[in-house]
Amino acid sequence: MDISKASNFERFVFDLLGRDGAKTKALFHDQLAKQARFDLSADAAFASAAQRYGFVSGKSTHADRLATIRSTYARFDTLIDTHTADGLKVAREHLVPGIPMVVLETALPIKFAETIEEALGKTPPRPAKFEGIEALPKRVKVLPADVAVIKRYIAENLN
Repeated sequence: MDISKASNFERFVFDLLGRDGAKTKALFHDQLAKQARFDLSADAAFASAAQRYGFVSGKSTHADRLATIRSTYARFDTLIDTHTADGLKVAREHLVPGIPMVVLETALPIKFAETIEEALGKTPPRPAKFEGIEALPKRVKVLPADVAVIKRYIAENLN
C-alpha cells in the first residue's frame, strides 16, 4: 500500500485509535505537515498491530517505482500501476521461502499514464469503458462538514 497521506491508512489508524478523530488529525494533519512523518511505536494502541494484522513496511522511491514497472513488464509482460509497483517492490524485500506473497493491483495503469510513459516509453492502454470519460457531465455537491447533513443528503439521494 502506498500510504503517504492515503485515506485508507488514515481510516485504519482512526479505527486503531478507538475512532478518535482528534488524535488521528494530530497525526495525519499536524505532525505530517510539520515533520513529514509520525511514529506510533510508543502508542499502546499499536503495540500488537503488526503481529495482529501482519504489517511490515518499506520504502519505494520514484526510481524504485520506475524500475519495478520496467522489470515486471519485462519479466511477465504485465503492466502495473505506480501504487502496485511500490507494493511489489517492498513485498519482494519481505519474501520468505515457502510462504506465498500476494500483491494486489491497486489501480489501473492509465490512471498514472505519465509515470508509465516515463518507465516504458509508451502510453498504457485505456479500457474501452473509460473512453470519453472526460467529456461526461461532472456532478459536484458541496456540503458543510456536518455528519447529520451528509447522512441526510445520502438518504435523500439514494436511487
